[in-house]
Amino acid sequence: MKRWLASRLAHLSMRSRLLLGILLPVLALVAFNAFSLYRQALRAADTAYDRTLLASAKAIGELLEVTGERGAPRLRAAVPYSALEAFEADNRSRTYFKVTGFDGEMVSGFEDLPVWRGRLPDRGIYAALVDFYDDRYQGEPVRVAVLLQPVAGLSGQGMATIQVAETLELRKTLARQLLVDTLWRQAALVAVIATVVVWVVRRATRPVHALSAAIKARDPDDVSPIEAPQAPRELMPLVDATNDAMARVADLVAHQKRFVRDASHQLRTPLAVLKTQLQSAQRGDVPPEQALREIAQTVDGATQLANQMLALAKVEQLRQQGDAGPQDWSEVVRGVALDLAPLIADAELDFELDLAPGLQVRGHEWALRELVRNLLHNAIKHLPHGGRLVVRLSAEGPDAQLGIVDSGPGLPPGLQERLFQPFAAGPASSGSGLGLAICREIVQSLDGSLVVQNRTGDDGGVDGLEARVRLPLAAPPTATTG
Repeated sequence: MKRWLASRLAHLSMRSRLLLGILLPVLALVAFNAFSLYRQALRAADTAYDRTLLASAKAIGELLEVTGERGAPRLRAAVPYSALEAFEADNRSRTYFKVTGFDGEMVSGFEDLPVWRGRLPDRGIYAALVDFYDDRYQGEPVRVAVLLQPVAGLSGQGMATIQVAETLELRKTLARQLLVDTLWRQAALVAVIATVVVWVVRRATRPVHALSAAIKARDPDDVSPIEAPQAPRELMPLVDATNDAMARVADLVAHQKRFVRDASHQLRTPLAVLKTQLQSAQRGDVPPEQALREIAQTVDGATQLANQMLALAKVEQLRQQGDAGPQDWSEVVRGVALDLAPLIADAELDFELDLAPGLQVRGHEWALRELVRNLLHNAIKHLPHGGRLVVRLSAEGPDAQLGIVDSGPGLPPGLQERLFQPFAAGPASSGSGLGLAICREIVQSLDGSLVVQNRTGDDGGVDGLEARVRLPLAAPPTATTG
């Protein structure tokens, strides 16, 4: 039942929720007020008609007299039933009475009227010794007044007990009449409140409908920010969040368009070269071994280009996923260096690895490995045989800094300005020019910085290349003991 009710409420509109949220408490309050009013009307009717019962009991008490011999008084009541007719308000209610003597004997009235078993209140509202209570007589609810009436005569004195009971038809009729009159007024009040609430809710939700209509009227490709200067203050967080989401979607769409454009442009060239090489091999223009070697080189280049473009797309995907957990950067750098160890050994490089342990940075492990792999592979590829390569990872204030220094030829003139642009490879490079572009995208997604520049020797010439990456530390470095 709860699940069904929650499901029904979840599909309600904002207007329906506001109406229910306002009108239901009002209706509950009106119902409680009506119940309370009915109880109060009954109490008011009891107070009013209890006076009649008390007057009836006093009238009966005035007709009592004491008879019998001295020392053995007896109570006598000459009370005709017609004496009570003056106290009956109409023909709908009936009155009964019972008079009990000094010793509890039946004197007059209806003998089967239940005997009073209560006690007098400590503080009554009347000067007489009277008590009022509810009971049942002849299968009907009745209101009973009990009066303890002192009676004295020549033969003695005592306390007579007078009970007067009245059926409740008239009291309930009066209470219902008061309730109906009040409910009409309450219903009119609820109708006025409902009308005002509906009008106010429509006015309040009009900006929501206007904003919804404006969004629906947009073109499918329109991801520009939503302009809602007339929107209420409560809607502004939703508008801002929507604009932020649309900005991210716009960036993602632009990246995808750029990726598709670059992929189609860059892959067209190696495919055209591959087709030319195949045609040349089929015609026998070159020896088979040479043709296969050239085709293999073209395929390797196209494979590297496709892998790098997929890596560039994956960086943007990880950026959309948000922050990742902390990673031990020193272990990532060590693992990449071990993976590239065959290339370092093949080039007989003077390799130095200096890593500060326990440097934690936030990022996906794949992104950190791709960053280090691209920088190291780029340095190894451009180093001369037997050159020097130093990799150093250290803590620099709140950041971790990775430095890769090589003794290669450095950057050629004019390449520094377009170094991080996709497909901006040097003239002598056999790569695609995407390596450093991937590195820049990864570093930006991790809120870091990347600098690649030539090193100047003592003679003022180029003495190699240095790449520095700074990433925020996720935790203080682990202390080591020697």
